Order: sequence, then structure tokens, then C-alpha cells
Amino acid sequence: MIEQILEHANRLQKMKMLILLTMIFFHIVDDYYLQGWLASGKQRSWWKKNAPDKIYQYDYLMALFMHSFSWAFMVMLPAIVYVIANSRDLKVWYLLVFISNLTIHFVTDNAKANLKLINLIQDQSIHLGQIVITWILIVSEL
Repeated sequence: MIEQILEHANRLQKMKMLILLTMIFFHIVDDYYLQGWLASGKQRSWWKKNAPDKIYQYDYLMALFMHSFSWAFMVMLPAIVYVIANSRDLKVWYLLVFISNLTIHFVTDNAKANLKLINLIQDQSIHLGQIVITWILIVSEL
């Protein structure tokens, strides 16, 4: 009986680590491969060069928002699937984690792409920190 409990706990720990690695992989996919045009569109300088009319001066913010939404969704998806697969209820505060991830990603990418306050290493370190904190809040609690 004790052996079965320990074996189950071991399997659970392996699954949790797989979820963390999947979240990091989804980060790489979304932040590097799926951005496409949004990588340019989230830069204010692209709009000044390609659509200099005043009406477009803040459109880079929408591109930043869309990329940040996509990233937060992709990164949180494995954790939320894990919660559902383990027959747990989705909690309201998960939405707050999503909104926080979206906002932090937006601010961080703006600081890198437009304000030039941080470099790629700092940008990616912040995003990886977000992933670990999200994993701790949602997955490791189960």
C-alpha cells in the first residue's frame, strides 16, 4: 500500500515537471515562432516608418496587446489542462493570474521593443520568471 502511494506521488511529480517544461516550450513557440508580423507591429518605429499618419500612432499598442494575450494563453494552457484533467475546479483567481501574465508581458515587451530599457536576456528572464510563478501558483498546489 505504501509503495503504491509513493509510486503515485512519484508519477505526480514527474507530471508536474512535464507541465513546467511544456509551459517553457510553449513560451518559446509563442515568443519566437508564432509572433510573425506582431514582432514588427508591436514596435512603434515600424508604424512611424510604414504608417506615419497620426491615426496609426498608437496601433503598436494593439499589436503588443494581441501578442501578450496569445503568450499568456499559450503559457497557461498546459497548467489549466492539468487542473481540468485532475478533476479540479477552475478558480476565479486563475483569471487574475492570466491578466497579470498578460500585463507583465505587455509592459516587458514594450520596455524592450520601444523604450529600449531592457535587453533580450532581461526580457526572457522576466518571462521565464512569470512561467515559474504561474506553475507554482496553479500546478504545484495540486
